[in-house]
Amino acid sequence: MTPTATVLKLGSAQTLAWASTYYLPAILAAPVARDLGVGTATVFAAFSVGLVISGVLGPRAGRAIDTLGGKPVLAVSNLIFAAGLVLLGLAQSLPALFAAWVVIGVGMSGGLYEAAFATLVRIYGKDSRGMITGITLLAGFASTVGWPLSTALEAWVGWRGTCFVWASLHLLVALPLNLWLPNHAAENSAPTRPDASKAADHPQRPVPTRTAVLLAFVFAVTWFISTAMAAHLPTLLTASGVGLSMAVTAGALIGPAQVAGRLLEFGVLRRAHPLLSARLAAVMHPVGAAALALFGAPAALLFAILHGAGNGVLTIAKGTLPLALFGPQGYGERQGLLMVPARLAQALAPWLFGLCMEQMGAGALWVSAALGVLVFVALALLHPSDPHVSDHPQEHAA
Repeated sequence: MTPTATVLKLGSAQTLAWASTYYLPAILAAPVARDLGVGTATVFAAFSVGLVISGVLGPRAGRAIDTLGGKPVLAVSNLIFAAGLVLLGLAQSLPALFAAWVVIGVGMSGGLYEAAFATLVRIYGKDSRGMITGITLLAGFASTVGWPLSTALEAWVGWRGTCFVWASLHLLVALPLNLWLPNHAAENSAPTRPDASKAADHPQRPVPTRTAVLLAFVFAVTWFISTAMAAHLPTLLTASGVGLSMAVTAGALIGPAQVAGRLLEFGVLRRAHPLLSARLAAVMHPVGAAALALFGAPAALLFAILHGAGNGVLTIAKGTLPLALFGPQGYGERQGLLMVPARLAQALAPWLFGLCMEQMGAGALWVSAALGVLVFVALALLHPSDPHVSDHPQEHAA
């Protein structure tokens, strides 16, 4: 199977996985809350529990990919997603709602980006950077596809029927796509096969604690900022003096800006070390926030574009930085461990940033901007020429 075919299959399956899980509560939370007689916040709390479960189990899923290859893990995740969505559609009580999201969280631990990135590294080794970018380009349209489809389905068959349709799509579409993937380098005819085989056969080299802690911090803070903006951006912009229509327009630009940032990474920055593109991306949110604070409403669109582009590149960095800094050996388990704090931060972000907005109003933007600056500082403390970081830093730049 060619690398392009792998990216198309895995990227399509990832689009469906994200659309039917991470992006589902934005559309279904209100009707679910009405039907079950609970608050909308309670539905999002159940979703947060799922995110925590996915973070806790992520290292186990990564270790399974390192050992077995990505195909069986991703295929099992589709079965678990389908089961969780069916349970969600059948939920008649609060405990059943939380139980459904626990099951979906188990699926997310082995079925979202971290698992997809580890699958590519298991197959293609150190040459996976461009394919990781390709996956994020395709799955970057998950909300573009998922939100309108979920909205239409909810109006047609109700929120329960919507869950059942998504469950069916996992079984009929995503599962076959993942089963058609090559399982490991031996099934792949790409010229990088020998290196990928070595990566699987040789024990992984020790990971410097300082580097791992810095990367875990970077991933946790970037997920926090991204999730906080996704949950509160329109309110934050209106609190900053931006009109509602302009705030909605700005929010709509984030998705295309993310794709544009990923295209920039795929084209102009693909031969640079991933640390360079990550550092450039890290300053985009603080620069956009400063522009909004200084110039007010006229800078709202610029803020949205900079935030979206930076977030798009940093999503790729979550896959490419561990590969470039540590190599492909043991990538899946290491990636899972690095993302545990990120999943916890993601789960807490809507609530914590909401508290900041209650206390500070538009001033909460300075909190996210300061966090963005800290991300840049952490990335600046990492150096590709450091012998403890990468034995051959330039071989990962292609």
